[in-house]
Amino acid sequence: MKKIFFAFVVLTLQSCQVTETIHLNSDESGSITVEQFRDEQSYQLLARENYSKEEKFEDTTYVFQDYAKKYGETFAKLTSFEKSVYEKHFPVEVKIKKSSYEKEFRTQLSQQFKAISEVADLYKTEDYADNIQNNYALSAEKHYYSVHFTFDGTRFNRIVAITNPEELKKQQEEINEAKKRISVLPLKEVFVLHYYFPKSIQSVSNPKAVVGSDKKSLLLTFSLLEVLANPESTNLEVVLE
Repeated sequence: MKKIFFAFVVLTLQSCQVTETIHLNSDESGSITVEQFRDEQSYQLLARENYSKEEKFEDTTYVFQDYAKKYGETFAKLTSFEKSVYEKHFPVEVKIKKSSYEKEFRTQLSQQFKAISEVADLYKTEDYADNIQNNYALSAEKHYYSVHFTFDGTRFNRIVAITNPEELKKQQEEINEAKKRISVLPLKEVFVLHYYFPKSIQSVSNPKAVVGSDKKSLLLTFSLLEVLANPESTNLEVVLE
């Protein structure tokens, strides 16, 4: 898989969990973390005899801004628009652990923010890092949706917009083919939203959301493949008391 939620590779996406966690404070600051980890039992079902032959080790941590500085010559040549896109990712911290020996494959992207409007589209961060390293044009990206958030102290929104309908259609076709191949296998492939708010929740737009006993948190689980096929299904509005 190239990075989280982008290049569709069946073995990985059919066997992993992605969790998006947001903590919001009363002053509208907070933190967001997106974590992907591979479910080894599911992956073993798909990889079969290749599971024991896997040889991979990576243990990396970086802040996007430092990454841009490392490849400063390339970054300096970018257009003003490209720089503005990448600069929003500057505060994002990336932690990657891939070990076929320990059987642990996990990627974590996190950002602290003073206002949630500052949050980068974390699902693109690693691809953008690759762009800078390899001098790829931003226009070469094939991301087909964007994610951003709003919060005014009372009303929270997770907003997903389709940015490339043609790429979405291509991904949907691949996902449908994948479903045919793996429908009989007991695989774990889920996408989880886990949010914490500074005040009690009054209403949630998605009726499947589970509100915590403290009324200040919620948990919402989707099929990862369904999210990739219909990203807008994860749009959410939460109204606080």
